[in-house]
Amino acid sequence: MFRTSIIFAAFSGLIAVILGAFGTHALKNQLAPGLIDVWHTAVLYQFIHTLALLIVANLGDKLHPSWTRYSLYLFMFGIILFSGSLYCLVLIGLGKLGMVTPIGGLCFILAWLCLAIAALKK
Repeated sequence: MFRTSIIFAAFSGLIAVILGAFGTHALKNQLAPGLIDVWHTAVLYQFIHTLALLIVANLGDKLHPSWTRYSLYLFMFGIILFSGSLYCLVLIGLGKLGMVTPIGGLCFILAWLCLAIAALKK
């Protein structure tokens, strides 16, 4: 699980750098200011939670195993659902994807909660 999380985090970090640069250089003059802000929010949350994923994966042996695993999965799902839905919203303008974003946000919230429980139960 920890190896999978580190691999996911490596690719997530790679993608976040690429999409951050793409937003700054290619999309900046193509989108309304509000949409570029949405793009930057997606990149920021992807970076923050990618780093969290790496940290949790490396601390995993010091925490309760099951709760750590839940936290890792929720961070991964959160990155995909929250940031992914915002990227799609900006690129293809599909407003219905906006309903997915809060689910990703909830995954982030639950991931942090599971991390706290993993530390408390150890």
